[in-house]
Amino acid sequence: MSGSQNYINHVALVLDASASMSHLSRKVVEVADQQIAYLARRSQELDQETRVTVYVFSNQVECVIYDKDVLRMPSLKQHYRANGSTALLAATLKSQRELAQTAQLYGDHSFLTFVLTDGQENTSHRSADGLGKTPQQLVQAVADLARTQEDNWTLAVLVPDQMGKREAMQYGFPKENIAIWDATSTQGLEEAGQVIQEATEKFMIGRTKGIRGSRAVFSTGADTVNKDTIKAAGLKPADSGSYTLLDVDRAETIRTWIVDSGHTYRTGAAFYQLSKSEKVQARKQIAVLEKKTDRVYTGPQARALLGLPDTEVRVRPDHNAEFTIFIQSTSVNRKLVPQTRLLLMTQP
Repeated sequence: MSGSQNYINHVALVLDASASMSHLSRKVVEVADQQIAYLARRSQELDQETRVTVYVFSNQVECVIYDKDVLRMPSLKQHYRANGSTALLAATLKSQRELAQTAQLYGDHSFLTFVLTDGQENTSHRSADGLGKTPQQLVQAVADLARTQEDNWTLAVLVPDQMGKREAMQYGFPKENIAIWDATSTQGLEEAGQVIQEATEKFMIGRTKGIRGSRAVFSTGADTVNKDTIKAAGLKPADSGSYTLLDVDRAETIRTWIVDSGHTYRTGAAFYQLSKSEKVQARKQIAVLEKKTDRVYTGPQARALLGLPDTEVRVRPDHNAEFTIFIQSTSVNRKLVPQTRLLLMTQP
C-alpha cells in the first residue's frame, strides 16, 4: 500500500466542562466512550487509522488525551470534571493550533473536530489560553482560523439554542457544521451523540472516496447530496418502471392516499418526503430523487451518503435545489404532509 492510500484520521472532541454541565457529567463520559467505541469499530471495518484527541474546557482549557490510537483509548471517566465558566473561544483556538502541530508525514491525514457546549462564551479573555486577547480579538482570531484552515480540516460545533448558533456563525464556524442540541436532559445529550456519530460516519465514508474535509457535516443539503457525492457513493438509479411518484395535496394517512390513488399498498414499499426534523430508525431505507429528471436512487449506499449510522438517528431536511430525500415508511397510519411527494416502489 502506498503512503497516499493510508488514510489517517485525527478526531478531536472539545468538551464543555463548565459548572452548568454538572448534571450531565456521567452522560458526557458515556456518550464520549460510545463515540470512541464506534470510531474504533468503523476504523477497522474501513481500514482507516484513527487517532483521538480530547480537550476539556471551563475557566481553562486542558488537553487530557492527545492523538492516541483509537484502539487503545481509555474511558474518559478519569478525565472529565465539570466546574467553572465557559472558555469556548480559547478552547477552539488552543485545540486547532495544537493539532496543527501534529506530524502529517506520509499517508492522507485529515482532521475532524467536534466542539460541544451547553452555553455561551464568557471567560476566554481571562483564560491563560486567551493569550491576553480582548473578547473581540478572540472572536476575530477564531474566525480567521476557521477561514484559513486547509481543505483537510473540518471544524464543527454543537450549541444549545439559536443564540448559540448565531454566535457560532459569528465565530466563523461553517453554517452547516453547526448543530443545536437539547442541553437540558440526558436524552438531549444522547441525541447529540447520535448527531456526532452520523456526522463522523459521513466523514469516514467520504474519506474512502477521497474527500479530505467538509463544511457540511450536519447537512442533507447540496454540499452533501449532489451528483458528485451520489456517484462517489456508488448509488445507481432505479429502473424507471419500478416506481411511481404521487403528489400529495392534503393531510392523509399513507395507506389511504395510496389506495385512493389507485395503487396497492404494500408495507415498506412507500417512501415519504423528508420535510421536517425526525428520527430515522436503523432499518429504514433511504431514497434520493433528482428533481429535474425524477430519477430515483436507492440502496444501502443511500444511508451511507447521508452518513446515517446503524442506530436510530435524527435527520433534518436542508435546502437542496436539485435533490430530495425520501424515507421508507412501514406504518399504515403515517400522516403525509401536503405539498410533498410520495415515492411508491411498484416492483419488489
